Amino acid sequence: MPDDVTVSPASAQLAGGPLPSTPITRRLGVPPSSRGSVTDCTCPDIFELEDGNFAVIGTDRTLELRSTLPSDAGLAAYERIVVISRQTLLSAKGDIPDA
Repeated sequence: MPDDVTVSPASAQLAGGPLPSTPITRRLGVPPSSRGSVTDCTCPDIFELEDGNFAVIGTDRTLELRSTLPSDAGLAAYERIVVISRQTLLSAKGDIPDA
């Protein structure tokens, strides 16, 4: 690895297994209720974690989408394919850091 490349602990952990537990620091976008969610059954959400990673609440579609992943995509046993609505991601767009 070149000397000028820095690998963060979070990036190193991503390559080596599940991430350690870390607290949520903020929501990205508006609350689900502002997007029309009126029950606890339809609340997709995106959060930034203290370590700089992101957590997503969505629908687990791993079983049905795993076979459709591109050949260069990997899915570890501890990972899930989670689907969120377009509206959820677009509402968070302004809160996603550039770097």
